[in-house]
Amino acid sequence: MLQHLIDRIRDGGAIPFEVYMELALYHPDSGYFTGERLRSVQSGDFLTSPEVSPLFGETLAELVMREAADTGLTLPMVIDAGAGSGSLLRPLLSTLGERAEPWAVEVSPPARRALGELVGKRVVGSLEGLPRRIAGVIFANELLDNLPMALARRRAGGWRELWVGESGGELGWVETPARAEVEEWLERFAGPTPEGGMVECQLAAGRWVTEVLDRLVSGALVVFDYGDTAEGLERRRPDGTLRTYRAHHLGPDPLAEPGGTDITADLNFTAVAEAARAAGAIVSLHRQDDLLEELGLTERIRRLRMQEAEHARAGDELRRLEIRSVRIGAETLLHPRGLGDFRVLVARRRV
Repeated sequence: MLQHLIDRIRDGGAIPFEVYMELALYHPDSGYFTGERLRSVQSGDFLTSPEVSPLFGETLAELVMREAADTGLTLPMVIDAGAGSGSLLRPLLSTLGERAEPWAVEVSPPARRALGELVGKRVVGSLEGLPRRIAGVIFANELLDNLPMALARRRAGGWRELWVGESGGELGWVETPARAEVEEWLERFAGPTPEGGMVECQLAAGRWVTEVLDRLVSGALVVFDYGDTAEGLERRRPDGTLRTYRAHHLGPDPLAEPGGTDITADLNFTAVAEAARAAGAIVSLHRQDDLLEELGLTERIRRLRMQEAEHARAGDELRRLEIRSVRIGAETLLHPRGLGDFRVLVARRRV
């Protein structure tokens, strides 16, 4: 991957960061997400809510059933975009049974093979493979933070973009005047940024939301991710939120090992919500803990505690520990300084 990038830059000059990010993450031969390793697993680089607890998917079945009742759908489509190994779809479909038509969107070849065992032939590599008209619920859990984004710094004379150049066989940053579409996005959604502050310009996330909602004729798009509103992100502007992950820890500089680390940044939910509204959707924003509690997860945790106590009184220590493990995983989904603090965008279309 590094040599490919060096050759490209030597041939055509420095490249925008979103081009670098797309190649590093999604290049068909050596991209981070397109290789033969599953990334969102215990032995990988990071875990998301579905891997932490199957009750994430089971609880979201309630959201699907509510949407189906509200829209009059007897067999809603349930689409997991960025489905990974199926850790969200598996408990979700186990709860829904035959009451939904499942689909999965995934770029990783090994993940697509695993998903094929779960949803048959309804596994596609991109949004283009989905039906043109969708009625149901589309989930995107920790997907939009990995879509390519531009980088910009606030300078005394205005916004400057950070592109990726090469010198002596090493990648480095190159500042250039901000392109018009980048500057327009920054002026709308960056908020107050001190001189030298960095902002991730997430145009691709907005385009993705627009494309999905253009296909959604009735139902909801549900986006889970770390991030905040533009106002909530203001305190992060001095240094920006761009980072990498590897082996469940923060990784090296984003330019250090292209193709070998996850590259991500906090999602600007104000920009994403505006794109959804512009596409004609009714939008609401939630915290993950609030939404899951409203869908019944707190009550399920209460029942698990009761079962745990019953098995303790009966002296069945093995079963008590099994239930305790499930309970702790479910509580992790609601932790106010962890996954519970994730944001959720729900964009509904009604036709």
